[in-house]
Amino acid sequence: MNREFHRWHSPSLNRDMAMLIFGHAGARVLVFPTSQGRYYEWEDRGMIGVLGEHLERGWLQLYCVDSVDAESWYCKWAHPGGRAYRHHQYFQYLLTEVLPLSQQKNQNPFLMTLGASFGAYHAMAFGLKYPHLVDRILGFSGIYDIRGWADGFNNDFVYFNNPVQFIPNESDPQRIEQLQHLDIIIAVGKDDRLAESSRTMSRLLWEKGIGNALREWDGWSHDWQYWEKMMQMYINGHD
Repeated sequence: MNREFHRWHSPSLNRDMAMLIFGHAGARVLVFPTSQGRYYEWEDRGMIGVLGEHLERGWLQLYCVDSVDAESWYCKWAHPGGRAYRHHQYFQYLLTEVLPLSQQKNQNPFLMTLGASFGAYHAMAFGLKYPHLVDRILGFSGIYDIRGWADGFNNDFVYFNNPVQFIPNESDPQRIEQLQHLDIIIAVGKDDRLAESSRTMSRLLWEKGIGNALREWDGWSHDWQYWEKMMQMYINGHD
């Protein structure tokens, strides 16, 4: 299996950022770690091995990115506006640095975003913010309302990176059409404390005519052994 380590100084973030790439061809998958997680988390947790055949056969190529959560939403000493702006810079890093690299390495136009827990927030927010670039969003056991990390503060950098805020106000026909093109799968345990966040996200999308599959699993289902099964089940768009 092809495995590549990449590290460079990010102009968007003004710091070094690292990333692991797995696979050589196929649909590109932007993989986010869990809260304050690192680029090697999914490999360490055995998730890469689970997709061995997909990667070996050139069906998927994973781009496992690092997070800056500790400098953005989890940076409690910083003003909420500063946290939100740091997150904005992170998405600029993905948009202007990571995605161009992925397109340079792999001409496949199909792009997925994938994450679990807080990583699902990133996957959902990025996919819904840039639907013209993304084809499928996979969110497992996710949080989709970031206001709890902004301490009640609100500005454009909070609003436009918070799916449950900006989706209800979508009105541009071109944006709506792009959003309707997305294949969105939201999976969560029925007893997960974040289950209501998934239900709310799904409902808000449907209210705008944006189709999605909400899949509620038995029990808590908020850990790696469950996310492994969710990934195997939904990575190909099966719902």
